Amino acid sequence: MTDLTHAFSDDLAATLTRAFDLLARAAADRRSPMHTPSVASIGLDGAPRSRTVVLRHFDRGERCLRFHTDIRSEKYAELTSDPRISTLFYDADKKVQLRLSGMASLHVTDEIADGAWAASQAMSRHCYATEPAPGSAIMEGGAFSIPKGRDLTEVGRPHFCAVRIKFSKLEWLWLGSDGHRRALFEWDNAASTPVMRWLVP
Repeated sequence: MTDLTHAFSDDLAATLTRAFDLLARAAADRRSPMHTPSVASIGLDGAPRSRTVVLRHFDRGERCLRFHTDIRSEKYAELTSDPRISTLFYDADKKVQLRLSGMASLHVTDEIADGAWAASQAMSRHCYATEPAPGSAIMEGGAFSIPKGRDLTEVGRPHFCAVRIKFSKLEWLWLGSDGHRRALFEWDNAASTPVMRWLVP
């Protein structure tokens, strides 16, 4: 028994539409709980690595997410070595968890990177001008430099990377008040319509 006021309670197509709507809002609204998902990659030592990123864009038609990173970072090296990636989103108020997995592509000097950089605010651009490189060992907490102010800068552009995730699997979990719902959506390389099925929560 579920809360039938939700159209997606027992409708797989409506569930996928709802998931995509939440992703679209997460990319556009920084107040969305899903605006800062966790991403997991494979470390260079073969161990899993996870971190929080900012979701910058969602393309519903292409099934692509985008976040940004520094080419000097560990995750850039990891995704260069192994592009498999997964993302985890959770909205506590809506009681929805989304798990997506797919392949990452790294964009540093192409039109995708140029467009993402041009749309970035000053405070975001400044992060890529940090010296020394992210993850470097330093003698004390503040022993690094980063540009200040609201002026746009190109100093960090050589370090900037737009990461696109083309996901082939999306798993939905809704913690409904009268019964949970879990569903899996999977696309093969050529299909625009996924294989859809319910799972036991």
